[in-house]
Amino acid sequence: MKRWRRRVLFLLGGIAVGLAAILMATLADHAQLAFGRLLAVSPYLAVVVTPLGFGLALLLAIKVFPNSQGSGIPQVIAALHLHDQQARAPLVSLRVAVGKIVVMTVGLLCGASIGREGPTVQVGGAIMFAIGRFAPFRQPGFLLAGAAAGVAAAFNTPLAGIVFGIEELSRSFEMRTSGLIIGAVIAAGLTSLAIVGDYDYFGSTAAVLPFGRAWVVVPVCAALCGLAGGLFSRILLLFARGLPGMAGATIKRHPVIFAMLCGLGVALCGLVSHDHVYGTGYEQARAIIHGTGGVDYSFGPWKFAATLLSSISGIPGGIFAPSLAIGAGLASDLSLLFREVPIGALVLIGMVSYLTGVVQAPITSFVITSEMTNDHAMVIPLMAAALIANATSRMVVREGLYHALAKVIMRAGREPRERPPSQADDPAVPAGRESPPAGTAG
Repeated sequence: MKRWRRRVLFLLGGIAVGLAAILMATLADHAQLAFGRLLAVSPYLAVVVTPLGFGLALLLAIKVFPNSQGSGIPQVIAALHLHDQQARAPLVSLRVAVGKIVVMTVGLLCGASIGREGPTVQVGGAIMFAIGRFAPFRQPGFLLAGAAAGVAAAFNTPLAGIVFGIEELSRSFEMRTSGLIIGAVIAAGLTSLAIVGDYDYFGSTAAVLPFGRAWVVVPVCAALCGLAGGLFSRILLLFARGLPGMAGATIKRHPVIFAMLCGLGVALCGLVSHDHVYGTGYEQARAIIHGTGGVDYSFGPWKFAATLLSSISGIPGGIFAPSLAIGAGLASDLSLLFREVPIGALVLIGMVSYLTGVVQAPITSFVITSEMTNDHAMVIPLMAAALIANATSRMVVREGLYHALAKVIMRAGREPRERPPSQADDPAVPAGRESPPAGTAG
C-alpha cells in the first residue's frame, strides 16, 4: 500500500511540476514581450525602468519572499545536504516557489539578463517537497526528483533532467533514487508534451564537424569558453562570499541600491548592444545557431557583462539560458578565425564549453545541448569540449558554482540570527533571518 501511495504522489508531483514549468515559460515570454514593447517606444526608457525594476525585485525577494534570490539551484542543493526537515523548509517552501515565479517575472519585465530554468528547479523541488509531507519516508528523494523534473520540463530535455539530478544535485548514483527521478521526469515531460507538444528548445540542427583539420576548433573554443565561464563563476562567488573592506560593507548596508546600480549597468549594456542582451537570450542564441542574422559580434561580451550584473545583484533568476547564449555569442566571434568550420557546429561547442565552465557539470552540459538541438552527430566533439572546458575552468575556480553557493547558504545558516540581512553573502539567499536556522547545516 505504501509503495502505491508513493507512486501516486510522484505521479501527481510530476504533473504539478510540468504545469509549473509551463506557467513559468509563459510568464517569461510575456514579460519579455512587454519589455520589448517598452523599448520600441524608446530604448532609453531602460535607463529608468531597469534600475527601478531591479530594486523592486530585490526588495520583494528580501522582505516578502526570503530565500527566493538567485538561481534557486544552490538552495535545493543546500536543502539536500540538511538533515532536519524544519531546516529544509525555508529553502524549498511553497511560499518561496510562488515568490520565485513572481519576482523572476518582475526581473524579466524590466530587462534583467536571467533565465527561468534555474528557478524552475527550485519551484519543482518545492512542489515535490510539499507533496512529500504526505509520505514522510524518502523526503530527500522527493526533493531531488522534483528538482530534476524541473530541468526536464523547462528545457523539454528528459535525459538532461535525469543526468542533472545525478551529476549535479545528488552527485551520486543510487538505484532507488534514480527510479524516483525517472518517474518524476516522465510525469513532468508527459504533462508538457500534452499541453505544448514536442519541440526542440533551439530547433533541430544538422550541424556536423568534419573530421580532420576542423577539429582544432574543439580545444581552442573549449579552452577559451571554459576560462570565460570560470571567470564568471569566480566573480560571482567573490560577491556571494562578500567583498572585503568598505565596498563589501556598503553593499551589505544598501543591497537594494546596489541592485539598482546593477540594473543601470544592464541598461547601459542594452543600449550599446542594440537591445540584444536583455532577457534569457533564447532568441539571440537560436538566431546564431541557425545563422539567421540580427546579432553582431559584440553580443557575447555584452551578454556576459549583463548576465554577471544581473547575477551579482541578487534578484531571482537563473543563469542556464543566458550562459548558453553567451557561449553561442563567444563562439560566433571565433568564426572570424575558423572560417572553414560550420557556424552551427562551432556555436554548439561554444555553448557546451561556456556552460561547463560556469557550472562544472560536463555531462549535463553536453547532454542538455544535444537534446535541445536534436543534433546527435555532434555528440563526440561536444563531449570532448565539455571535458576540456571543465579542466580549464578549474584553473580559475576550484569548485562548481552551485555547490559553492550552497556552502555559502549553509554557512550563513550557522551564523547568529541577529545579523542584518546581507545580499552580498550570496546572490542566491540573504543572510540573517532569511537563512536556515543556525546549526542546521549537514
